[in-house]
Amino acid sequence: MNPIIENIYNQAKLNFKKIVLPEGNDPRIIEAAKIIRDQKLADIIVLGKNGDIDPENSPLIDQFTQTLFDLRKEKGLTLDEANKLVKNPLYFGTLMVHVGLAHGMIAGSNCTTADTFRPALQIIKTAPTSKIISSFFMMETNNLNLGEQGVLFFADCGLNLNPSAEELSEIAIQTAISFKNLTQKEPKVSMLSYSTNGSSKGDMVDKVRLATELVKQKNPNLIIEGEIQADAALVPEICDRKFPGNKIHGQSNILIFPDLNSGNIAYKLVERIANAKAFGPLAQGIKKPINDLSRGCSVEDIVATVALTSVQN
Repeated sequence: MNPIIENIYNQAKLNFKKIVLPEGNDPRIIEAAKIIRDQKLADIIVLGKNGDIDPENSPLIDQFTQTLFDLRKEKGLTLDEANKLVKNPLYFGTLMVHVGLAHGMIAGSNCTTADTFRPALQIIKTAPTSKIISSFFMMETNNLNLGEQGVLFFADCGLNLNPSAEELSEIAIQTAISFKNLTQKEPKVSMLSYSTNGSSKGDMVDKVRLATELVKQKNPNLIIEGEIQADAALVPEICDRKFPGNKIHGQSNILIFPDLNSGNIAYKLVERIANAKAFGPLAQGIKKPINDLSRGCSVEDIVATVALTSVQN
């Protein structure tokens, strides 16, 4: 096991947080829950007719209905609509996190990213210090010379479609904080573009360049460069040739993509071509941890995502 991942597992065991898995109808979830319990990674709650809690018959229904109604009535939600929604395991699990009955929730083995995060955006919302909610993938590669012992964070590959320069700067800062919290290593951020240090022009280049300057203003101690091409971000000799005097030196462990299109394509290519493992998308900038699984996830992916969720601050 990668040493970074191993440390996250060890931290999860120490934290032993209560994590909700709302897709108890999936055999992968049931198998993963058994492994998690056996390894004492987390206190797991599986939702579903054959799980620990059946949302449709739970004594919490009335409380959750009122809570959801109070949160969404100004948006036009009726009490009857709230009652129907809370019987949906995704809403029920999110409400468990919201009221403090669980530390975090993981879903996505049988639903889309939008389905997983919609209740979170409606109920849990942004952390007090955050302007947006964004997401990142933790990529585990077989090349220990890349990133931090083969581990890199990619953002935002799951939530924000076309972030502004201001939003992109927030995504970079949030991802640096997530990286530090999860790995206990120093973040080294590259703001990716098709241009390196002014080699090309265009609106997308300007956005990335401005976002980089905003990050430097907000967090002057963060190691960050941009705009920079992916090869320069990862290969020392290319970086120093294309970007003399840079601070990254081709040793980035965080890659920030200019939009969702490029980020999503990139993580899937790396996952398939490089046989890397992609964990996420993991939410950041949110009050409490709600994380997503790929519908093609393995039992191992579920276990690892539970460990990551347990360690998120």
